Amino acid sequence: MCQRVITLFSPQMPANNSHRLPDQLRANLRLVFVGTAASTRSAAVGHYYAHPGNRFWRALHEAGITPRRYRPDEFAALLALGIGFTDLSKTGAGMDHEINRQSFDVVGFRTKIETYRPNTVAFTSRKAASLFYNRPTNALVLGRQPSVNGFPEVFVLPSPSGAASGHWTLQPWRELAEWITES
Repeated sequence: MCQRVITLFSPQMPANNSHRLPDQLRANLRLVFVGTAASTRSAAVGHYYAHPGNRFWRALHEAGITPRRYRPDEFAALLALGIGFTDLSKTGAGMDHEINRQSFDVVGFRTKIETYRPNTVAFTSRKAASLFYNRPTNALVLGRQPSVNGFPEVFVLPSPSGAASGHWTLQPWRELAEWITES
């Protein structure tokens, strides 16, 4: 069965903006990873989690989410595994503290998720989850979150960024792998 891949563009942002990674979304994905915004490196090369110090691709494989270790330039291939990508800010790039707070589009993100209905959403940092839940980062625990009626299951993962190495643990990623395998 051929499935159409949807690349979404914000009406506020021209499609050719170099600081924007296109969403990789389609209906009924088993998992969508959600970041705050593209890193400077990711924006420059056009690939999710592209900085060499980022643990994302290694964590996916080591946790058992993917059958092999993918490279950042292969991110679109994960759609075949039922895995998609988006960010809360499609216009910002850089470290979280460098992103203009006005660029975070939580309402737009929620609309995307309600439209495409993935089984599970995984925030790749507490910061991204805190923006979504409108709660302080220290009020969020890593791992599976309490269910919200009408919304997919949600996981909060430790940031794979090399800048967040002091808070790194693979365990929530393994919990996510177990969940998506069983569901």
